[in-house]
Amino acid sequence: MPQHEENDVTNARFEEELGAVLRRTGDGFGPDDRRELASGGLTRGRRRMLRRRLAMTGGVLALAGIALGGAYGGSVLGGMDVDAVGGVGGASVAAAPKPGGSGTVGQPGLKPGDEPRIPVADIAAVLKANTPAGSWEIQDPEGKGQSVAAVYDDGKGKAGVTVGLYRASGDGESGAGQVTCPDKVAVPYDACTTETLPNGSRLMVFQGYEYPDKREETKNWRAVLLTKDGFLVDASEYNAAAEKGAPISRENPPFSPAQLKRLVTAAGWRPLLKQLPPLPERPGGSGSTEPEAHEPSAAAVQATLRSLLPKGRGLRVVGRGGEGGYGYLVVDDGKGRSLVQINVQPGMTGIRNDVFGGSDVTTEADGTRVKLFEQPGEKGGQGVVWWGADTLGLDDFRVVVSAFNSGTQHDAATRPEPALTTQQMKAIALSPKWRALTAK
Repeated sequence: MPQHEENDVTNARFEEELGAVLRRTGDGFGPDDRRELASGGLTRGRRRMLRRRLAMTGGVLALAGIALGGAYGGSVLGGMDVDAVGGVGGASVAAAPKPGGSGTVGQPGLKPGDEPRIPVADIAAVLKANTPAGSWEIQDPEGKGQSVAAVYDDGKGKAGVTVGLYRASGDGESGAGQVTCPDKVAVPYDACTTETLPNGSRLMVFQGYEYPDKREETKNWRAVLLTKDGFLVDASEYNAAAEKGAPISRENPPFSPAQLKRLVTAAGWRPLLKQLPPLPERPGGSGSTEPEAHEPSAAAVQATLRSLLPKGRGLRVVGRGGEGGYGYLVVDDGKGRSLVQINVQPGMTGIRNDVFGGSDVTTEADGTRVKLFEQPGEKGGQGVVWWGADTLGLDDFRVVVSAFNSGTQHDAATRPEPALTTQQMKAIALSPKWRALTAK
């Protein structure tokens, strides 16, 4: 296969996963952010959030157009034994490399930043050897990369299956997020379990949907293994021949949670993980010239948001969550639950004219631009409306506050309107407390 065609196949796989990640992590942004992504407007603000959840190496890093610091971050194999990937064995696991470093190269000749060149046929061979008998159609069997996409058929209906091999960040931050069950306020699912294996590896098995807001459609079951020394084996399966654009072919994906666990913990991944190149220097490390704003803790964001809720309204906090600059509260004033969320985004350059240049934008005395919005919800909840206030200071400090007339975006409305008005959300967004949280 010509090189450009091979890259197209790899990029297509990544574009689909990136889209899913953005859908899961973008809930707190304003309604115009989809356009900003296309134009590159959310470069730094979303870079910080996505570092935890994604991070692809090699060519797909260029596709993303954002310096994420590696496929799921950056650690290395070193002297990892079979047991380090979750297989049965008695050898010890090599110690994880120190944060920020490139660690020990698993195979001579591999350099930081090299594109993964694992033969797809080798990944497919391990996949077939650790799943029940059936027929397989392997996509791009002569290609090279770090993942395989295939269609499996056990006679009960075709099913799309993918497996990817990645390095996790040296400090474990990015990888840990991949083996943590998602917050049900943000992502609806049927089941999710996590466990730490005897060898120190961490495992998540997830049973949900390709599009969580359309739960009658394609099911996505997934298992992710994070080894103690920082590698990820990520397997997904569907109850359709492809994750999108294919009709439902069976009631459930073919492999049970136990079979998914067996697949990702198979010893056969060991020699393939050794072929992953080291990661390039992490963004923010030596050689980086881009300053990073301090990111507040989720607890600090939630506490600050709670302190700014309107007084005398009888708002009772019945749920909370978030990560970094994103936080949410679920409040109830006796009239039904309402999700209130906030995104604090320093350094949002390049969006002033595109997002805050319309006739619906007002300007405060200090130059801060404000856009209020009221629109239907976008996550499938019946009758859900989405109100909010989007603000941008002269220093490109952006705060977005929004609320829904439901306790989640994907469940049916519990009340006619959100618990907060757009003016109340504007007051919250303009509070000086948010800048204080991000000050170094």
